[in-house]
Amino acid sequence: MNKKLMAIAVAGALGAPAAAFAQASNYQIYGRGNAGLDNWQAKGSAAGAAGDFKSRWRVYDSGSRLGVRGSEDLGGGMKALFVIESGVNLDNGSGNGQSNTANPSTGTLASRDSYVGLGGNWGDVRFGRQSIYWVEGVISQQGANYVNQEIGWLNGANLGRVAGPSARTSNVVSYNSPTLGGFNASVSYAPNSEAQQASATLNTDAKIRGVTFRYNGVVNAQLDLGENEVATPPAGTRQKVKGTKVGIGFPYMPGAQISLVYIKGKNENVTVGQAGFTNAGDTVDTSSVNLVWEHIFGNFQALAEYGRVADAKGCTANATVSGVNGCTDSGSRGLLVGGRWLLSKRTALYASYIKIDNKANGVGDVSGGGISSVISAAGIGNGSLPNGSAGADVRITALGIIHNF
Repeated sequence: MNKKLMAIAVAGALGAPAAAFAQASNYQIYGRGNAGLDNWQAKGSAAGAAGDFKSRWRVYDSGSRLGVRGSEDLGGGMKALFVIESGVNLDNGSGNGQSNTANPSTGTLASRDSYVGLGGNWGDVRFGRQSIYWVEGVISQQGANYVNQEIGWLNGANLGRVAGPSARTSNVVSYNSPTLGGFNASVSYAPNSEAQQASATLNTDAKIRGVTFRYNGVVNAQLDLGENEVATPPAGTRQKVKGTKVGIGFPYMPGAQISLVYIKGKNENVTVGQAGFTNAGDTVDTSSVNLVWEHIFGNFQALAEYGRVADAKGCTANATVSGVNGCTDSGSRGLLVGGRWLLSKRTALYASYIKIDNKANGVGDVSGGGISSVISAAGIGNGSLPNGSAGADVRITALGIIHNF
């Protein structure tokens, strides 16, 4: 069955009139399967064996998806466009990740980036669920397109103890410019309009904003700026989560690139303190420097990443965790080495090894797409190790296969 017939079949299954769907100027059903066998562990906690997680074997899924996309020529240089992309878990057929808790990027239609929009030679405007701040483009594709995951903070979604502004986000309107001389940009806004209004004193006025500038040419460069204004609590103090990410890649030959990524994270007016780290009202920040490399040798692609997260700054005195207080020893460092055997343009076998070494008060993890086997404590960032496991070092060794269609 070719992609046109498959797309019409999917349209019928979704309840869309097949004839109307067939009139689209360009449409495609597409997807990815990415799964394998890995070994995960987190040991060496500052709390001792009570905070460790033993080694376990897993059949995992990482970022598998099914999507339909298309556009219709409206004349006069205008076009309508749409994407409906859903994450699927090939390992368990549910919406849960490796910790058996909900993975928000799977389990329902439009769980991944999905939108409808209008475009022309002026760019396009999109409405729907979209990525803000965290996508790396061609600067780093290890976790996005190549293997099972990347080191835990490279996309900026969190820097261990310090949360990032956003990731894949619901209820977004965005403007995306045309590409001129290799340059383009995106501006995104999410008003959080679907938050529950719990009371007259709790203002559900959270807002997420993001701006991304890109250049692809002799070098590849990307600048991301993000800000999340968290809903104002009854006391009236607004927490703001800010992030800046700068990446530059040097494609020194076809199929080869070395990239440098700098990330800065800042959490202002923390509304809920973290035991052993912050008190409510603190403003904390940290930064990360990362090096990314890829190189194709015939049918083999070599991959590597190395990065560090600095100790956070701005903590006030707080309760200790195994003798560690506040921002002291809250940093991490991470390494990924991997290789892909390219069986075709669409299919590859791969092996990867990822390690995260946390300082005694660090909670860095590999958590994207629900891949972590632990459930994080509230307020510790986006999928990081629980506070009682601070200092534990994460290790993931994986063998997998990825197929794009």
